[in-house]
Amino acid sequence: KTVALTSNRRASLFPQPGPRSRPTDPTNRLADARRETPDGRPAGSGGDTRRPMAAAKTAIELGNVVVNGKPASTTHVVQNGDVISHTLHRHEPPVTDAPIKVISEDEDMMVICKPSGIPVHPAGRYNYNSVIEILAASRPGWKPLPCNRLDRLTSGVMFIGKHPKAAEELSTQISGRTVRKEYVARVAGKFPDGDVVCAMPILQISPKLGLNRVRASGKPARTVFRRLAYYGPEGEEGADTAGAEDGKAEGRPWVGKKGYSIVRCLPITGRTHQIRVHLQFLGHPITNDPIYSNQRVWGASLGAGDADAMQADEDVITRLARMGKSEVADAVAYHDEMVDDYNKRKAEKMSGELCEVCSTPLYTDPGVQEMGIYLHSLRYEDKDLKWSYRSELPEWALPPGGVEGPREVGGLDEVVDLGRLRELEEGEEEVGEGERKEEHDRKMARRKGKKGGQSDRKGSDPVETVTLPVALVGEGEATRVPPAAPVVAAVASASATAAVL
Repeated sequence: KTVALTSNRRASLFPQPGPRSRPTDPTNRLADARRETPDGRPAGSGGDTRRPMAAAKTAIELGNVVVNGKPASTTHVVQNGDVISHTLHRHEPPVTDAPIKVISEDEDMMVICKPSGIPVHPAGRYNYNSVIEILAASRPGWKPLPCNRLDRLTSGVMFIGKHPKAAEELSTQISGRTVRKEYVARVAGKFPDGDVVCAMPILQISPKLGLNRVRASGKPARTVFRRLAYYGPEGEEGADTAGAEDGKAEGRPWVGKKGYSIVRCLPITGRTHQIRVHLQFLGHPITNDPIYSNQRVWGASLGAGDADAMQADEDVITRLARMGKSEVADAVAYHDEMVDDYNKRKAEKMSGELCEVCSTPLYTDPGVQEMGIYLHSLRYEDKDLKWSYRSELPEWALPPGGVEGPREVGGLDEVVDLGRLRELEEGEEEVGEGERKEEHDRKMARRKGKKGGQSDRKGSDPVETVTLPVALVGEGEATRVPPAAPVVAAVASASATAAVL
C-alpha cells in the first residue's frame, strides 16, 4: 500500500514521542485507514495500537516500509511528495481448493458453478479468497462482474458478466423477475409428498448476524418445494416415523426425523435466506445449516412452525452471537454420534502454533462440514425459455453407496404445474408492484416531513394477533389460495387434513 505525503512540513519517518495515531504521521495514516497497526497486524488481533512507535520501528527495520521504492531507515527525513509504501501482514480465512467450474462461456457472459465456502465479493476478513479475486487472478486485466448473488455457504450457478452492458442486462432480468431459479437442498426427515407451497412473510431480525424469521410484519415471500428423494437411516426406506411421537414428548424432535430428504426448491420471490427460513418453518431445516438448524439457538423444536415465537428475538440473537463466527455450529444433532463428532471437531480448531510474523495463534484448516451447507443453486432459466443453464447435482444430493436413487433432475414441470407456477408468479408481480409503490410513497412522505404509510419495523411482532390461513397440498389435490395472501401450503399428508400452525 502506498501513500504520498503532501504536507509542507518536514517529518522524520520514525515518529517522535507525542500524541498517538496522529493523522499527519504517514505510517499511522495507513494503519488507521486499514484498522491495522503499523507493522500490519490487525487491530485487536495481537497488534498493540497503544504503542505504535516500537511496532513502526520494527516494520522499518524489517524492510516493510520503503520510500520512493527504496528501503528506509528510522533516521530518514520525509520530504514533501515522497511516496511511502508499507507491506501489510494480514490473516485471511482459508477456503476450499475446489475449482470454479465453467458451465458456459461466450463473449458477453461466463456461467460458473461456485463452490461452497467461497464468498462472491471481498468482504470482512475475506479479500483474495473470493470468487471475484480468484477469477481476476486467473485472467489478468479482466474485471469480473457478478450478476446474481449467492451466500458464501451456498454453491451453484452464478453469472459473471464480461462487460458492464451484459452484466446490467442480465441483472435487470433477474431483478425484474423474468428469470426462474431452482435450488436443491438436503433437509432433515421425510419431506411431505406432492408440491408444497410456503408463502409465509419473512422479516429481517439482525442484518449483522444474517438472521431472518417468519413474521406477519415481514415482506411477502413464496417458495415451491417438491421432494426428489428420501433416504432413511443407512439407506433404509420407511424408517422415518418410528418413535416420532415419543421423541417429541421427550423434547427430542430429531428422534422422529431419521434419515434425510433431497428437496427441489423454487423461490418465487428473492428474500434473504428465504429457502432456509421456509424449510425451518416447515419443520425440515437444512441438516447442516449453522443458523436455522441449530438446537442451541432455537431449542428442541428448531423453530418449526415458528413455535419459538414466544422467545424474544433478542434472546435468539444473543445465543447466535455467543456461538461466534469461528465456532462449529451444532447443526441438527439428530444422533448422539453427531454430537460427539461436533465436540471433537471443536477441540481441533486450535493448532497450537503461532504465526512467525505476528505471533497470532493459528487455527487448523476447517473441515468440509464447515465450508458450506447443503443448499445448491441448480438452475437458472428465462421464463420464455430463451436460455437455460443447469449444473450437476452436488455430491451430497446423490444417493448413498449401494442405494438406488435419482442422479439427475428433469424440468421444472416435474416440480409444479407450469400453469399454476405462472399464476403464483403473476401474483407475486402484483405484490412487487405494490411494494414498490408503498416504498415510493414512504420516500415522498419523508421528503415532505410527514409520516407516510407503515413504518419499517425491525424487531418482534406487533402486539395484536394475526391469524394466517393455512392450506394443504397433497398428492393429487390442492387448495387454491389468493396469490397475495400470506399463506402456507405445507405439511402435506395423504388425507390432506386441515391444520392450523
